[in-house]
Order: sequence, then C-alpha cells, then structure tokens
Amino acid sequence: MINNDKPLDAQLAYRLVYPLRNSWLTPNYLTTVRLFFGLAAAAGLSTGQYAWSNAGAFCFMLSNFLDHADGELARLTGNFSTTGHRYDLASDAIVNTLLFIGIGIGQVRGGLGYWAIPMGVASGTAVAAIFHMRNEIEKTIGKTAARQPHMGKFEAEDVLYLMPLVAIMEWLMPFLCLATLGAPVFALWVWREYKTAGMQS
Repeated sequence: MINNDKPLDAQLAYRLVYPLRNSWLTPNYLTTVRLFFGLAAAAGLSTGQYAWSNAGAFCFMLSNFLDHADGELARLTGNFSTTGHRYDLASDAIVNTLLFIGIGIGQVRGGLGYWAIPMGVASGTAVAAIFHMRNEIEKTIGKTAARQPHMGKFEAEDVLYLMPLVAIMEWLMPFLCLATLGAPVFALWVWREYKTAGMQS
C-alpha cells in the first residue's frame, strides 16, 4: 500500500516498481540503470552543445527519479543488503558530483571561461556532501524526523527535476552560478543539523 506521506516522486516510483515485485529485477539493477543515466547526463551536459545538453538534462531527470525506484523496490521485496545500500550511496555521490562538473565543462566556452570547471567541482562536491550528511542524519534520528525541507508532496531536492527546463531555456550558466553560491551555503546548514543529530546519538 502506498504511503501517502511520502513525496510525490517516491509515490510515483512505488507505482512504477510495484508490478515488478515478483520479477527477477533487483534494486541493484535499478541502481545501475540510475547510474547509467546519470553518467549519460554528465556526458551530454559536458559538450556545451544545445541538443546534447538537453538530452543530458533529460537523462538526469530520469536518473533522479530512478534513485527513488530502487529504494521502493527494496522495501517491497525486502531485498536489503549493506552492499546494495553502499552502491546506492556511491551512485548518488557520483551522479550528483559529475552533473555539476559536466555543466562546468560545458560552460567553459561561455562567459565564465575556465572558471566554470572549479565552479562545477565546488557545486558538485557540496551537493554530494549534503546527500552524505542527510543519510547520516537519517541513520541517527530516523528518516521521518530527518526529512528535508518540503512543501506538501514536494521536497527541496525536487528542484533538480527542472533541469530539462534549465537546459531548454539555456539557463545553465546562471544555474551553475547559483549552485556555486547556494550549494555550499546549504551544505553548511545541513552540517549544523548533522552536528546536532550527532549530539543526540
């Protein structure tokens, strides 16, 4: 049964994988597909070309959605493992870091020049750190208590589903600038939560 308290994308992922609960498909297969689309996204965005950047942004949207699908399938089938969990976390870090590095490489020929690459690295590293700390917070105080800022069925990270719109509108350069400023600041805010959760354990 669907948990209506979950974010909208998690509920949609549940509906997607529910018919697969008795199939040969495992959560690790979905994580691998998620990783593939994430790598394709970074590759497309790194070209700096309009068509490939749009394809990359669409691949990232799929990758971001599939990040929920593997977890929902694991819960449906009871197919949990330490190795699978670590694989999922590693995929999160790789995809989110390479996304911003790919954008940075693709924007070198724009107004930012070669500054775009370290900006992409800084943004990607900050986002990966945010995901890592939130995972540690969830392990300490529980997933419900550690839920990220949200409004109704939408969470803060859902803004990344707008990547195709950003690419279509050719807003990748301002997006990178905002991420370079905002991601480290948000990482510091999550770090405060992380330290607070650590004191509660």
